[in-house]
Formats: sequence, structure tokens, C-alpha cells
Amino acid sequence: MTQALRKTVTFAEFVSWKPDGERYELHDGVVVKMAQPLGGHEEVTGFLSIQLAVQCYQSRLPYLIPKTALVKPIDSESAYSPDILILNQANLMNEPLWQQESTVSYAESIPLVIEVVSSNWRDDYYKKYGEYEGIGIREYWIVDYLGLAAKKFVGEPKQPTISIYSLVDDEYQVRQFRGDDCIQSPTFPELNLTAKQIFQAGS
Repeated sequence: MTQALRKTVTFAEFVSWKPDGERYELHDGVVVKMAQPLGGHEEVTGFLSIQLAVQCYQSRLPYLIPKTALVKPIDSESAYSPDILILNQANLMNEPLWQQESTVSYAESIPLVIEVVSSNWRDDYYKKYGEYEGIGIREYWIVDYLGLAAKKFVGEPKQPTISIYSLVDDEYQVRQFRGDDCIQSPTFPELNLTAKQIFQAGS
């Protein structure tokens, strides 16, 4: 669950206020405290972070995986803290908020964003989907390792599903992966993982 603190604030006020050691996001000026994730959520996130870090190293990509960086749409009083954020280090010099706020806004800086679904699944499938598409982030994963979302997203009967959205002509096109399906990632074409392997990390 998330808890919204209903006073509306600007992004500048948000980053000035945001305390260390706790995770908050800004949704259209509303501060949202992110709940402590379940253990399985952390296991899936950790497993994927390691796998993608290996891909970055082996392929000699100029990418990094920050711990607490924010993604901020340029014309919005919103800022999101993805579960996994892949950054193109070569473009960070062009990010006006990077050095002082560890915040990125340009698609060229963000090859991939991953959200691992918790009880607030609507944020991932609706709000963040729209914002990330609007920014122009080329690839967005929603890892629904418990099959929590609506049936239109995870099937009927509900089942664990990874939805990978790729930007085509400025709009997201989705491919879904379950069970023994091999993950197909435009950003990491050499990634050799099945959906089941990712889901089992959280069991």
C-alpha cells in the first residue's frame, strides 16, 4: 500500500523536504510514501539488478544502476522512484537536475525502467505507464510476480506475468512473458532468462 500526504507541493519543495532512508514519490504534486516492500519483491528486484548489471559489464555498456535516483517528467510536478532504473551515464551531463538532485528527465538518459508490482499495481499499469511513455523511455518492464493486477493485464486465471513495453512510433507496444517464455529485451538482447526464473527469485 501507499499512503498519500495530501498537501500539494512543487518538485523543488519535495526534494528539499524528502528525508533520507525512506522512499517517497511525487504524484502530480501529492507526496506519496511508499510502503516497505515484501521480501519477495526485494528478492525479485535484487535478482534482476544483478542479472542486468552483469549484462552491462559483459557488453561494456555505459550504463549504471543507481540506488535512489528519481525520474521526473519535464512539465510535471511528479517524480518517480523506480524499482530498477538503468541510466546511460554518457547523457547525464545533459541532465539539469542530476548533480544536485540525482534526478533525470530525458529519454536519452533512461534506456530501461522496471517496476516490480506491489499492491498499488494501478500506479504501474496506468499512471507510470503513461508518464514513462510520455517521456519517451524506450523500454518499460512491469514484473507482476504475484499476478496481482486486473485480469486484462495478467490473464484469466490470473498468473505471474512480465509485460515488456517497447516504444514504437512514440507509443508503447507490449509483449508478455510467463512460465518458460524467454525474456526478450531490446535493451539487453543477450539476456538469457525465462519468466519463471525471475518469478522463482521471489518465492
